[in-house]
Amino acid sequence: MAIQTVYIMRQKKIMIADDDPGIVDAVEMLLEFEGYQVTSTVDGSTVLDMKEELPDLLLLDIWMSGEDGRDICKKLKNEKTTMNIPVIMISASRDIQESAMAAGADDFLAKPFEMDELLQKIEKLTL
Repeated sequence: MAIQTVYIMRQKKIMIADDDPGIVDAVEMLLEFEGYQVTSTVDGSTVLDMKEELPDLLLLDIWMSGEDGRDICKKLKNEKTTMNIPVIMISASRDIQESAMAAGADDFLAKPFEMDELLQKIEKLTL
């Protein structure tokens, strides 16, 4: 009699932080359709309040009202509890990729972006 091994994969949690509700809604729907558990915020400062239920990956817009995404990223990467969360920074400005990476981002995506490219980057960082 063969022994069956069943692997139960935990749903990956992704947090989207972008002050554009249209982008949040579109990306949230896509990621949920792909099987991810998604939370979102349009207020960048709430990202720094994460204490429990930390995401497996953070999609973080650079230009947000109230707080620069690069500052948020630096703070997250300097905290013991959040330093290992992969961060993909997104921005409509293509020429700030270098500053996003300098802030500690694990990857960068320029808006508008292809959903397939986003999914590939997420998959690579959440293995």
